[in-house]
Amino acid sequence: MLRVRRTYAGGVSTPSHSALPGTSGRASGPATAPATVLVVDDDRTVAEVVVTYLERAGMRAVHAPDGASALTAFTTESPDLVVLDLMLPDLDGLEVCRRIRTSSDTPVIMLTALGDEVDRVLGLEVGADDYVTKPFSPRELVLRVQSVLRRAAREPADPGAIHQGPVLRDGDLVLDTTAHTAARAGEPLPLTSREFDLLAFLLANPARAFTRAELMEKVWGWSFGDQSTVTVHVRRLREKVEPLPTTPVRLVTIWGVGYRWDRVEATP
Repeated sequence: MLRVRRTYAGGVSTPSHSALPGTSGRASGPATAPATVLVVDDDRTVAEVVVTYLERAGMRAVHAPDGASALTAFTTESPDLVVLDLMLPDLDGLEVCRRIRTSSDTPVIMLTALGDEVDRVLGLEVGADDYVTKPFSPRELVLRVQSVLRRAAREPADPGAIHQGPVLRDGDLVLDTTAHTAARAGEPLPLTSREFDLLAFLLANPARAFTRAELMEKVWGWSFGDQSTVTVHVRRLREKVEPLPTTPVRLVTIWGVGYRWDRVEATP
């Protein structure tokens, strides 16, 4: 058991206690097929720790040390989720994610350097569903993985908080939460799954200010973690729904509080 906290060179901190989220060290409840997670990281020590924690949380973990083997494993293993390091020796994480997205919407969690917002934005642009910054706690990563898997299975952490009706409208925006499609002025709106959930939640709760912590809990299903992920997603969403993203009129900032959705047209 991993009981001593130590920080590895690759940026993983292991906690001093052995309990993991969602597990007591042995399986419980009805037998179900475990989710398969593909872990892509060229740092063997980091990969071993992440794989160990995922397996102890009841998942099946497969390791790929580089981009080429990751793409091969993605085809042969059909994972339910990919944990993808940005910095890889051959194909970098952005290119691997880009290639995955040409044929699959399998959730991808990107591992990025602490404080490098450019990498975060680029990861989201090529289709990553979320990111975790290094150094990170493997327990936190497991919770992120569980959250994203739950979202991908269309089982929100707060049932009913996000999708409160089949169609949500505001002016030229239309979200069909049953078909999981979005359009602006009649044109398809390319949203990641997390952007879709964030927009659906805000459209369903207009004229109310939410803190980043509240959005993280309601939309991400997390009660902890790096709240800058909310900021990055808000910025990306503004680029897709605002006429002028630098001067938003829909998804507005409430200084000292957080964000609010202001309707531009009442729903008939």
